[in-house]
This record gives sequence, structure tokens and C-alpha cells, in this order.
Amino acid sequence: RMDTLQCAVVLAKLERFDWEVARRREIGARYDSLLAGAPGVSLLAVRPDRTSVYAQYTVLADDRAALEARLTAAGIPTAIHYPIPLHRQPAYREYGAEAQLPVSEALAAHVISLPLYPDLASEVQERIAAAATGSQS
Repeated sequence: RMDTLQCAVVLAKLERFDWEVARRREIGARYDSLLAGAPGVSLLAVRPDRTSVYAQYTVLADDRAALEARLTAAGIPTAIHYPIPLHRQPAYREYGAEAQLPVSEALAAHVISLPLYPDLASEVQERIAAAATGSQS
């Protein structure tokens, strides 16, 4: 159900597809390196038998509000991908929204995503990581 304009955009983007996937993996790996051991920030693991193209780069923050405030103060946008766990979504109410799923609840309370896009410059990524770790100058 794609219209002509959408099709034209997708076809144009296909020329960059392999490059974009490679760049997203590079940037994800660089975030892993820059944020490894950062106090109050835990990295998500990619299983050894899997790969990620990093639609977003999400971390777990001990104090998400403080991290989000620090990044916002530095002019860095963030996103919270999925602040409400799936079992608490209205569409799933009839399936037991009252279920006790402590891991889902904890993750929903601590996830925050940092900027990640294929054209993200190394120096910008370093600034983001510095703000995330509280070591910005």
C-alpha cells in the first residue's frame, strides 16, 4: 500500500542501505566502548549469535530522570522506548494487565535511548557519551 512518493523515497534509500546498516553497527559498538563502566548506566547486550542494526541505542539508567535532565541540558535529545510495559498497554488489558512482571516493570522504568543515526559524527557521539556519563567539559 505504498504510494508513488513513498516508493521513490524507499528506492533512493536502498542505495545507502548496506552503508547505513554498517554505520549503525559501528556507532552502536562505539557507544558500547564509550559507555562501558559508566556509573549509573548499564548497557544492553546483544547475544553472540545475533546482530543489531540499532534502530535506537538504548541503555538502562539507575536514575533515568537525572540522566535525561543532564542530556537535555546539554542539548541532546533522548527518547524513552516503551515507558509502559506491553502487559500494561490498553490493548492487552483483557489478557491480564494485573500480572506481576517485575522485570518488564523495571526495564520500563529505566530505559532511555540516545541519538543514533548513520550520519552521527564521532565528535558528536563523544559529546553525547560525555554528557551521559557526567564527564562533559
